[in-house]
Amino acid sequence: MKSDSKIYVAGHRGLVGSALMRNLQAKGYENFVTRTHAQLDLTSQAEVEAFFELEKPDYVFLAAAKVGGIHANNAYPAEFIRDNLAIQTNIIHAAWKNDVKRLLFLGSSCIYPKLAPQPMKEEHLLTSELEPTNRPYALAKIAGIEMCWAYNRQYKTQYLAVMPTNLYGPGDNYHPENSHVIPALIRRFHEAKLAKAPSVTVWGTGTPRREFLYSDDMADACVHLMNLPDEKFVPLLGQDRNDGLAPLINIGVGHDITIRELAEAVKQAVGYEGAIEFDSTKPDGTPRKLMDVGRLNAMGWQAKMRFAQGIEQAYADFLDRGERTV
Repeated sequence: MKSDSKIYVAGHRGLVGSALMRNLQAKGYENFVTRTHAQLDLTSQAEVEAFFELEKPDYVFLAAAKVGGIHANNAYPAEFIRDNLAIQTNIIHAAWKNDVKRLLFLGSSCIYPKLAPQPMKEEHLLTSELEPTNRPYALAKIAGIEMCWAYNRQYKTQYLAVMPTNLYGPGDNYHPENSHVIPALIRRFHEAKLAKAPSVTVWGTGTPRREFLYSDDMADACVHLMNLPDEKFVPLLGQDRNDGLAPLINIGVGHDITIRELAEAVKQAVGYEGAIEFDSTKPDGTPRKLMDVGRLNAMGWQAKMRFAQGIEQAYADFLDRGERTV
């Protein structure tokens, strides 16, 4: 990408999109096109096609999605599959119609099977059953990968899917029911600290293992991939019909921790002094989700943020944004 290339970040206000905007701006890019949800309904094919015909972006980061934790996925499965299928289908097709040079599709580690070998390699996609609690969302994201692959094969487009591990950082969603595990714990421990509650209850047994990636590291990896020279980027795209590997790259840190260890880290960052209890009647989700990031590391990129420092910065962002109950 050149400094004056027109770049469209779909979902630029979310956790992923805002991190991408920060990273691109820090690297000197200045020609952005963005729209809020009020300005552009990405689930509307007509609106998306009119937008692309008007703006003609050179590069697209497809970070817009309906996302949430276990509770949200269980409560709103129809919205999770419907909205995500619509958003990605509209954008990917419009990108092809309007000659977008490269597109980066942001997926999720939940695309991999519930009991996938650990760490999860890109080739483990579709090798066994998915985790039931977020299957509608996962299937939508898998369809997005397949759509990128199909367009790459048929039209020789340059659409790459990236699968970040669990993300956290500035701009996260701290909704008490619909947020992911780190922002949910930050809010819960903060409220318990204010209330001087004797304990905080965490869903599940605390034994599942998760990998966590700071959002700004994720964004840096995405921009790194988007800027790869053709001789490194094109082989990732699966344009060869005889190549069985999807246009898919994992983004992660390459190591994981238990939910119990996570809870202790958040407790320390928030400064809560009570006890932690685990509710084993609540679902644990997938036992382990660790990314194999060997392909990404071989392309010259590694995560930089230390976990303890990242949690501290996420808590500072939570306080700065005032999204808490007092």
